[in-house]
Amino acid sequence: MTSTATAPGSPGLPTSYMNAVRSAPFAVIECAENLDDLVVVAWNREAERLFGYTADEVVGLRLTDTILSGPDAEIWRRSLGQASAPLRCTHARKDGRAVVCEWRHAPVVDDGGKPIRLLCFGQDVTEQVKAVEGLRESDVILRAILGAVETSVTRMDRDGVCTFHEGKTLPSLGLKPGQFVGMNVFDDPPAPMDMEPMRRAVRGELVRTHVEAFGMAWETWVVPVRDARGEPDGAVSFTLDGTEAKLREDELKSRIEIIERQRSVIRDLSTPIIEVWDSVLTLPMVGVVDSKRAADVMDDLLAAIVDKQARFAILDLTGVEFVDTKTASYLIELVRAIRLLGAEGVITGIRSNVAQTMVSLGLDLSGIATVGNLRAGLKLCMKRLSASDAASSGAPARTPTGGAAPRPPAGGSG
Repeated sequence: MTSTATAPGSPGLPTSYMNAVRSAPFAVIECAENLDDLVVVAWNREAERLFGYTADEVVGLRLTDTILSGPDAEIWRRSLGQASAPLRCTHARKDGRAVVCEWRHAPVVDDGGKPIRLLCFGQDVTEQVKAVEGLRESDVILRAILGAVETSVTRMDRDGVCTFHEGKTLPSLGLKPGQFVGMNVFDDPPAPMDMEPMRRAVRGELVRTHVEAFGMAWETWVVPVRDARGEPDGAVSFTLDGTEAKLREDELKSRIEIIERQRSVIRDLSTPIIEVWDSVLTLPMVGVVDSKRAADVMDDLLAAIVDKQARFAILDLTGVEFVDTKTASYLIELVRAIRLLGAEGVITGIRSNVAQTMVSLGLDLSGIATVGNLRAGLKLCMKRLSASDAASSGAPARTPTGGAAPRPPAGGSG
């Protein structure tokens, strides 16, 4: 009969078994001698890696002097008489770091049923515990949000099946928590509703929608989700009550429309184009004329000349206190543009400082009719109209008072 060798400190256990234990992918600790003290007699390589102690450092020591604290040690002692259910403990490594292990205990008894050894098999579950704690923390945060914020959240898996449906706004939408759970967004909905945004999100598209229902405005974001490999993994939608934001937006739009109308009125008042006589327009300008206002004047006046088929346009600068360099050039260009439309521009009421600006710029005013005031400008236009009409009919031109009108000067001023 062949004898079986046993490992030192492990009477009765075959050497082949102990060799397998030493190389096992899980921690194996054997306690013997006085089991109440949990004295270590064997400690495999995985235990060395997991806890940072070598077998030479712990064999002969109590577990309470290495990796066990008081409450955990008591639980281990209760495992002496029977095989235990999985037991999870947090241990301090040699370097002080914490590691969480899940243990199973197997007592070894003698022929009389007395425990003589305790085999402990442990697996590192530190990362799993962290993951679970992270999920628990995420759940706490999600529950806090769902309980405080006017929103509803729906989770669809990669096949479009709803797995989560909760939120504070559900009653306002006529829904109950969990009502969508089990429903597939690719099936026909049980009630009239647009499922296309959710379908698009499950396919990988970010979707944002605005809906008005139940007298309220709702804004929904449907966000595609991807797994660790970057593959589509369903979507999450959350709906927010946007009623107040919609009201503020509508109020802002209304105010902007009012401001735009006011600006239009102010603009019309600041550049009033008046038809003072047949075929004669006048544009009295007041205040400071900047480049923007001069450009607006050009657009409005040229359009009015075409619309009224005017032959004369009087720019009255009596109320203009200042013009900048660019504006002075604009006014000269305006008169030239009037000419291109077949009409004639007349500038009246130029103040001394405005005249100095134009002279300092070297602007060419030759060929442009300029007179001292609006009355003189209107008189000049009427004379030229009368002369033009008389030339067309062959009769002598008449002034507004009945006298013959003098021939207009060949030059530009009246």
